[in-house]
Amino acid sequence: MISASELKSKGMRCLTEQMGVVEAEMFVSMILREQFDYTKWQREYYDDMKPGDFMHGALDYAKTHPFEGKAKHIKL
Repeated sequence: MISASELKSKGMRCLTEQMGVVEAEMFVSMILREQFDYTKWQREYYDDMKPGDFMHGALDYAKTHPFEGKAKHIKL
């Protein structure tokens, strides 16, 4: 199991790689300042989706980001 410190470092590394240092810091400060509720935010996001939108989005993502890991890919 990953420690809290390792998880924080991994998260910040991910944010800075994707957003850059300045935007990552802005994001973190915004989250802290607004008492951000991630679960509520995700719920509002997904509640606005039409049936099938998530599935189509996931399939589109899978096509443009092919699996390259070492785990076995299970076909449904």
